[in-house]
Amino acid sequence: MELQDMPTSEMPIFGNTLKLMKFWSYLFVHNWRRYSALIPFGLINVTQYVDIYLSTESLPFIIRNVYLAVLFTNTLVRGILLSLCRGHYERFLELLKGYYLQLLNSTDKHIIQLVTEATQLSNSIGRINLLMGTCTCIGFVTYPIFGSERVLPYGMHVPGIDKYASPYFEIFFVVQTIMAPMGCCMYIPYTNLVVTFTLFAILMCRVLQHKLRNLQQLPLSRVRQEIIWCIQYQVKLAGLVDAMNELNTNLHLVEFLCFGAMLCVLLFSLIIAQTIAQTVIVIAYMVMIFANSVVLYYVANELYFQSLYISIAAYESNWMDFDVETQKTLKFLIMRSQKPLAILVGGVYPMNLKMLQSLLNVIYSFFTLLRRIYG
Repeated sequence: MELQDMPTSEMPIFGNTLKLMKFWSYLFVHNWRRYSALIPFGLINVTQYVDIYLSTESLPFIIRNVYLAVLFTNTLVRGILLSLCRGHYERFLELLKGYYLQLLNSTDKHIIQLVTEATQLSNSIGRINLLMGTCTCIGFVTYPIFGSERVLPYGMHVPGIDKYASPYFEIFFVVQTIMAPMGCCMYIPYTNLVVTFTLFAILMCRVLQHKLRNLQQLPLSRVRQEIIWCIQYQVKLAGLVDAMNELNTNLHLVEFLCFGAMLCVLLFSLIIAQTIAQTVIVIAYMVMIFANSVVLYYVANELYFQSLYISIAAYESNWMDFDVETQKTLKFLIMRSQKPLAILVGGVYPMNLKMLQSLLNVIYSFFTLLRRIYG
């Protein structure tokens, strides 16, 4: 297959992420599969909050239902956002595809190596996230089996029906079991998509650094032209990051709040779990949620610093041998590179490891407060 004719959903750097989104018709196609996932999830999410409000169950079950309700809301928001903004995401993917093909067609062996490394890293992260999502789905279904009371995988309220009476309990259990992988295909691929977007921006930063560090290998007559190319490429990179923020910044804010709530609830669930099996499953929930968020914050943090390293790479070139006009052009590039590129939360706060650390401090403070209140 010619590179230019490669479908967007087949780009190697995305692995199976875009294929899953295409199958469920969140991107590229529009069919019944999207609604078969979104409508049941929306209905169950509403009944979850009603069930929490009306619940007379023990505190451990209420705490777990709060976690699941927030997780379902987060998952549903991702699916709805992809459906409503499908055109924006597809145009962004076409833009990214153009840049990706440009790098694949490069004759520079080091750039090809950088592309290969980014592709392998993106695919590895995608597989690990899907594996953790699958394990979490299994945990959702098996958690009630190890409880001392009869309980569904997810809390729900159906007016006029006793959800714990047969055959309603068995029917609801089977329906919720089927919905678990559907939710996984909404939640995990979106994380992989955002991670791949950020990894590609990091790749562009590393390409720029490579170009600037190798200026000394070029004839002096070509150096200024190469620097101008680097400035133009940096403008493309900044535009790519701006487009990413326009697509995802508000959702990052929602997920920032959801992550805090879910992790706090899971920490509390850990100390009130009734059996060892439930403790293990709660730990698996925590690992999945925490790992997904850490990956997002880590790659965003890496992009922040890699964009700053562009100016360092430019300064490390043999700029003292250039003519005055070329030095001025290089100085302009350095000045532009000193403003870091950041993935923003709510369009305001840069997503990085420092922000994650602050969030974890707040979560732990709320957790200790809950532990004192409820003993």
